Amino acid sequence: MERLVSAISIRRSTIWAVVAAALVSVSYLGGTALASEPVKVGLSLGLTGGNAPYGKQLLLALEIWRDDVNASGGMLGRPVQVICYDDQSTPANVPAIYAKLIEVDRVDLLLGPYGTNQIAAALPVIAERGLTTVGILGLGVNRAIHYERYFSMIPTGPDPRREFSRGFFEIAVQQVPRPQSVAIVGVDAEFGKNATDGARENANAAGLRVVYDQRYPPTLTDLTPVVRAIKALNPDVVYVAAYPPDSVGFVRAADEIGLAPKMIGGALLGLLATPLKMQLGPMINGYVNNADVFVPSFKFAGVQELLRKYQEQAKGQGVDPLGYNFMPYAYAAAQVLADAVEGTQSLDHRKVADYMHEHSFATVVGQFTFGRDGEWANPRMLVTQWRNLTGNTIEQISDLTKWVVLWPSQYKTGEIVYPFSAATVKH
Repeated sequence: MERLVSAISIRRSTIWAVVAAALVSVSYLGGTALASEPVKVGLSLGLTGGNAPYGKQLLLALEIWRDDVNASGGMLGRPVQVICYDDQSTPANVPAIYAKLIEVDRVDLLLGPYGTNQIAAALPVIAERGLTTVGILGLGVNRAIHYERYFSMIPTGPDPRREFSRGFFEIAVQQVPRPQSVAIVGVDAEFGKNATDGARENANAAGLRVVYDQRYPPTLTDLTPVVRAIKALNPDVVYVAAYPPDSVGFVRAADEIGLAPKMIGGALLGLLATPLKMQLGPMINGYVNNADVFVPSFKFAGVQELLRKYQEQAKGQGVDPLGYNFMPYAYAAAQVLADAVEGTQSLDHRKVADYMHEHSFATVVGQFTFGRDGEWANPRMLVTQWRNLTGNTIEQISDLTKWVVLWPSQYKTGEIVYPFSAATVKH
């Protein structure tokens, strides 16, 4: 069942949600809205299912943003309310949720959803009505339909499929001896297709021989047969595009079977969640990840204060305790939307979208402008590697000496440990 999160956190009781809805309803008297009527911002997130490790931290980020905006006087002088439904990490649930947000809840503004598959499911509903949204961390969603009022909160730039794994393959071919072959595997969904298509193009451009190129069903969590098939081909490089549950499944299977190519990693989204990294611990030593979009060393205006607030509020709430990677991008997506509303002094979606195309935005994830298809005009992806993990504690995971930025050069904190076996700590 969908769970509504209004101005109140999803973690509070249904009674409080009903009370909040009642309080909102009394701002309508005789069909005329009072001046205190909130600006309603609607979206869906995966608060259960495979995306839950990220959906929950994104929601907390938006709650912090809401509170920050309201403490500063609101939006257009009105309080802000966030309405969020749990899409259960299932794209099929998303169209009905966005139709409900628009037609029943009559939200003023839209955000999200989170994730490539979910955004792809929402866009037809949003585009049909000529509305604006800022999708959160979706890979190349708009490249087919080119909807002019979609904006992307992920720093992949104007060629998202290629840019996503460009750094991974640049690093691979710089190694000595140079790798010759690659296995490419990913989840059979919009995200996995986009990521593996880009990886294949980058591998071919780098002159690597693709010896394995397959996708597996989204429901598959036992990746043992896939890993065995890859090991039998003995590729020099293994590139994986996986959601959180199958990221865990792949790493565990590779550890058990002893898959040890010269370089392994890719877009393993499970390695972005603190609880899953703690679960895997030393098994992720040596993995090279091109899906990281945020590191705690970033010093953009407001981001350290956001991390402090998040980490304090996350205590005891069953959400990612650190909030690295995903959380700041939800806050930034809302910042962009709010800046456009204030800049236009309007909730008109056309005016808001035009403003977003024409202006630069300073956010907690840095300053950027939007370019073609609503993507960032300039990319800023990262490639990182884990090494020297000796346990499964949060102290291990939060030790930045064990989480090294390999690429690009302006954010680099260390060199790759190569081959993969050199980074493995016995456990």
